[in-house]
Amino acid sequence: MNATYIVGTFDVAELVFLLFVLFFIGLVIYLNRESRREGYPLEDEWTGKVVGTPLTDGDKKVFKLPHGQGEYIPEDVPRDPVDVPAKRTFGAAGAPYVPEGDAMKSGMGPGAYAKRSTNPDLTIDGRPRIVPIGDSHEIEIAPNDADPVGLPVYDANKKLAGKISDVWVDQSEHIIRYLEVTTNSGKKVLAPMFMAKVQTPGLLGDKTPLIDIDAITAEQFEDVPQLATPGQITRDEEERVMAYFGGGYLYATPERQEPVL
Repeated sequence: MNATYIVGTFDVAELVFLLFVLFFIGLVIYLNRESRREGYPLEDEWTGKVVGTPLTDGDKKVFKLPHGQGEYIPEDVPRDPVDVPAKRTFGAAGAPYVPEGDAMKSGMGPGAYAKRSTNPDLTIDGRPRIVPIGDSHEIEIAPNDADPVGLPVYDANKKLAGKISDVWVDQSEHIIRYLEVTTNSGKKVLAPMFMAKVQTPGLLGDKTPLIDIDAITAEQFEDVPQLATPGQITRDEEERVMAYFGGGYLYATPERQEPVL
């Protein structure tokens, strides 16, 4: 038994136990820091000031982007300014906010969006992922499905908002992502396919197919966020288009903001 002693009464068992305790403490600190590398440490809601200590703050999260786009470090990107056109419903902490001015452009509630990359999403081989169907690689509408091009578009009030002039497809998943709508004024805007319904027979009681997009009104189609480059949509533009139509489900008409019961 004496052979197990290292110094005095300090033996191998005590050494192993102390090493385990130190390892466990280091493991807890490491896991705590790693869990706060993306989106952490906590920030003050208004000032963005970081709240944390070296024991709880992890290293910066570095994302290596594909196709030679370099690296992206979220913590190095300036925090979005808190500049929402809204006011509290009443003067108390925790009171809900309501938009001021044009609610459809407020970026609140279902119309909220985040700043994203100003580059288009890419396929695995580096091509733009979402493009007009004519610019895609051999993607076409299934013969058994109705071709949306040329169909009239009706809005939340069942009024004519325009007609479909093109479809934008996802070259990675081979599905329709957006419908290009030529509005009543001749402006071309994109509408999310997942917020559209192909009606056959139509809403008007006949058998004419039509597209029902009840998220917004015909007038609001004129204000859908525009694309900076024709035939190309960036991730940031996708975010804003989706948010605009999402916000319509609450803000498009005054009645939608009233209680259901």
